[in-house]
Amino acid sequence: MVTEKEFTEPDSKFIEVNDVTVHYKEVGSGETTFILLHGFGANVYSWREVADDFAQYGRVIMYDRPAFGLTERPMPEDWVENPYGMKANVELLRGLMDTLEIEKAVLVGNSAGGGVSVAFGLEYPERVESLILVDPGVGGGRGPQFPAWGLPLMWTPQMRHLGPLMVRDYQETLPNTIQREWFDQTKLTEEIKQEYLKIFQIENWDRAFYELTFAPAYPELRPLLPQLTVPVFIVAGQEDRLIRAWYFEAIATEIPDAKLVSSRNVGTCRRRNVPACLCRLWYSTWINNEHTFDRP
Repeated sequence: MVTEKEFTEPDSKFIEVNDVTVHYKEVGSGETTFILLHGFGANVYSWREVADDFAQYGRVIMYDRPAFGLTERPMPEDWVENPYGMKANVELLRGLMDTLEIEKAVLVGNSAGGGVSVAFGLEYPERVESLILVDPGVGGGRGPQFPAWGLPLMWTPQMRHLGPLMVRDYQETLPNTIQREWFDQTKLTEEIKQEYLKIFQIENWDRAFYELTFAPAYPELRPLLPQLTVPVFIVAGQEDRLIRAWYFEAIATEIPDAKLVSSRNVGTCRRRNVPACLCRLWYSTWINNEHTFDRP
């Protein structure tokens, strides 16, 4: 096992936020700031095909959320509060914006990163210019999957010792998940696969996943969608095999004045199977307040 720093790249940057060393990358400049939030099992690498396109319109910040990529993985014996839960993710994003002197930003959230974006938009709408939700996962409105009353049991020393064994099957399921995410399988190279599988070489990846799985409970987001007051633009891949298209159509009706654009021949939008030109369409459509365009 190695530390996160072993995979540092020339354009990697690190910053201390809420006692967590956060890995991020930055491109572009301008009045508008885009902050890109990846999904579960992903990292800043997920945005490599679209970051430069967003940079044509402003400053772009991509960061690894706790438990993923090269961001530090604090352990219970070292932290003051669990840094992996939704509330901690929201506060980390706010701290990141404060530290980088970003007053307001366009949040671009994919999958679980879309959930963090929505939660932030609900708690700090004054810091959000708009939300661009890319195949977002915001829950099903049925409440937490694990009962909140059972969480203290999962936080005992005994369970924290045994618990990481419960999440190690992710080593077997992640390659299959990656395979399902690509609509065009010819673009899924061995190099790309290995970029996402690097996570299993990082020290405490399994303990971090366990703490993420049993992090402090947070209100279910789906019932709160009607309370969003910031502009929301949803981009959905019609061929997404992980979250079906009907789900995005449903949540679009629950968010006030949300705009939904579905793109054919696109799977889960976090990966390289998304054409780079698509982000230009996201932004131009949003700025021009258009409802439809010729999809790629």
